[in-house]
Amino acid sequence: MVKVFIDPGHGGSDPGAVGNGLQEKHVTLSIANRIRDILVNEYQNVEVRMSRTGDQTVSLQQRTNNANAWGADFYLSVHINAGGGTGYEDYIHDALSSRSRTADIQRIIHPEIVKLNNMTDRGAKKANFHVIRESTMDALLTENGFIDNSNDAARMKDPNWIENVARGHVNGIAKAFSLQKTGNTSTPPATGSTSGTGPSTVSAPGSSSGSSTRTLYLPAHVNEWRVYPLNVQPVKANALPTRLRPSKFGGLQYTILGEPQPNVYIIQTLQLGKVQIYAGPETGATIK
Repeated sequence: MVKVFIDPGHGGSDPGAVGNGLQEKHVTLSIANRIRDILVNEYQNVEVRMSRTGDQTVSLQQRTNNANAWGADFYLSVHINAGGGTGYEDYIHDALSSRSRTADIQRIIHPEIVKLNNMTDRGAKKANFHVIRESTMDALLTENGFIDNSNDAARMKDPNWIENVARGHVNGIAKAFSLQKTGNTSTPPATGSTSGTGPSTVSAPGSSSGSSTRTLYLPAHVNEWRVYPLNVQPVKANALPTRLRPSKFGGLQYTILGEPQPNVYIIQTLQLGKVQIYAGPETGATIK
């Protein structure tokens, strides 16, 4: 089992770089969520955790501590650049030899991203950033365009670009760690925006959107969560045999499609379709 820790840069009180109507924290989360979804749905023997699954404030130390404690095999930190340039670049820690395993991974992943991101290739580089220094596993930090460049920012607002960038990352990870395909296909979410003020959501096509959209967040520490067919009482005896597994994905989030009764919500899942879920305050779930 290959354990991949995905770190969407910034979040919460830290927006990261800002420009052209975008905040880095939202763009990185959109990319990271798709990387996670593609990996866990389309590849075998891979487990994913994330430093954040919504617009949370998480310190750099917390991020690397969580990855180290979990025993991740690979740490991927997703960022957006700023400062007047254009294009894509990525980094490993500057103390590493060019003959290191981490450098080999960078040489595999870098061209896979460049193939799909339609951006200038600024090169594979080294730096002394915290997350690639303090993580105890192979680690790569990607800078996916310049938010203050109008051409790069226009790409960031395009869901097709988000999808291509995510797939470039996944293609590289799959090659570097010899991951095998499951034969399944992961569909991009129909909702969520990199230019908005809220996080993108793990939702399937056909889910509702608009200013009244609410998102259900299932916490990462819960191993299993019961769900129920539509039009039944959400009690244990009616639960579906297949459970949601928030801990496997570093937490889960879904667009709420309906609320048939207090604390019971209708969501769309990739595997089970539309289901009911109980998410009262005592469960640890949050709604935003």
